[in-house]
Amino acid sequence: MTLSVTNTLTGEREEFEPQDDDDVLLYVCGLTVSDDAHLGHARLWMHADVMHRWLEHEGYTVHHVENFTDVNEKIAARIGEDDVGDTEPEVAKHFVDHVVRDMRGLNLKRAEVYPRVSEHVPQIIDLIETLVAKGYAYESNGSVYFDVTAFEEYGKLSNQRIDEIEAQGETDERAEKRHPADFALWKAGAVSPEAIAEHRHDGLDAVDEPCGQTWESPWGEGRPGWHIECSAMSMTHLGDTIDIHVGGRDLVFPHHENEVAQSEAATGQTFARYWLHVGLLQMEDDKMSSSLGNFFTVSDALDEFGVDVIRTFYLSTGYGAEQTFSDEAMAEAEERWDRLERAYETAVDACDGPDAYASVESAALRDAVETARAQFREAMNDDFNVREAMAALIELARAVNTHVGDASAYDYRGLREAVETFEELGGDVFGLGFGDRDEGGDVTIAEDLVELLLEVREAERTDGNYDRADEIRDELAELGVEVGDSADGPTYRFE
Repeated sequence: MTLSVTNTLTGEREEFEPQDDDDVLLYVCGLTVSDDAHLGHARLWMHADVMHRWLEHEGYTVHHVENFTDVNEKIAARIGEDDVGDTEPEVAKHFVDHVVRDMRGLNLKRAEVYPRVSEHVPQIIDLIETLVAKGYAYESNGSVYFDVTAFEEYGKLSNQRIDEIEAQGETDERAEKRHPADFALWKAGAVSPEAIAEHRHDGLDAVDEPCGQTWESPWGEGRPGWHIECSAMSMTHLGDTIDIHVGGRDLVFPHHENEVAQSEAATGQTFARYWLHVGLLQMEDDKMSSSLGNFFTVSDALDEFGVDVIRTFYLSTGYGAEQTFSDEAMAEAEERWDRLERAYETAVDACDGPDAYASVESAALRDAVETARAQFREAMNDDFNVREAMAALIELARAVNTHVGDASAYDYRGLREAVETFEELGGDVFGLGFGDRDEGGDVTIAEDLVELLLEVREAERTDGNYDRADEIRDELAELGVEVGDSADGPTYRFE
């Protein structure tokens, strides 16, 4: 069975055929770095990661690009906040650092590149100039807008008609535009105090003057619009046409619709051949969202549940469906991961023990391995159906436990194949921690040593030796231990 995917552009299930037989161009709409990442963001990351991993497993070279939006009014609104930064670049860098740590903590494969808006302004300006020259965009009071009526296929991704689309952009922009649905490619000046106030956190002073980064352009000093950024970054690193564009379902309109229009108007080529949209993570009755304040940060979730439980939670639901975060769902994920991990270790211990023989053959175990592999592959090629693929691994776990529990002499070859299946499909494809056991000793020893060093650090802080305390924290960070401070004392986690 070859891979088929549900393409938002056509609304149909389609066989996946990349432009090149050997390479896949994958663009993932990344995060606006104005806050710490939460589990809603991580759901998109994890599903994109599993797509990447499966495509590689199937023999493709994946060119994965995922952006950081580091120019945005939400970022500018946090200027001056304690420990965040006094300029827009400082704020953005602060949160990029946190996001990258979270990505590594979630065991995501690294993208080929993580472009930032601030380093692609020349490409953005060039793209806007092309759109103006071709008659798809116009200047108004130092801003530049895309003329949606000039692009005949506008609305094809979100399946809307122009006369049904509500006005886009801020209220003060609408008088400058020819059509209410036109959207900004370039915004004159810095971020207005009114826009800052809309996103300002409680307790921060209001601003009286425009703030944030600006750049010189043919239309005057200003900033890029949101939508043009992804088109410019994608084209810079992947070319005019990409194979797969992944993003949250809430971005279909206006963000992705506008990406399609401006990109295809500029190049005359298909921008993305397959659009895959990830369903939202729900928190009770609403999506998990920074703006709603109902979120669980990735960092806190890693501390509480660990990476394997979090990934197992996400793997219980296909990427296209919505998912609900709850205590019950996380408890189920923890139980499922524990079942898989124990079965894997049972297979490893039995395979490496004295009771595994070359002459013993269990047809049931070997059939279970073969069936799990076949069902896993069928599920993953069925629009990345991770739920059914996970079920195949659960059945393999059951078969391993049955074999080891019932037999006095074990099938070495069957157990070895089971171990390799867990490591290849559960580890390499699902990103779970099979095979990550520390052969050098118990992890509690490392934990005891870290806690001892933290006691020394606290003693140094109590004595006022803050430089030495910082040195201990930095030395632990170099060893892969991230230290944090809270009202209840120091915390740590292994990166």
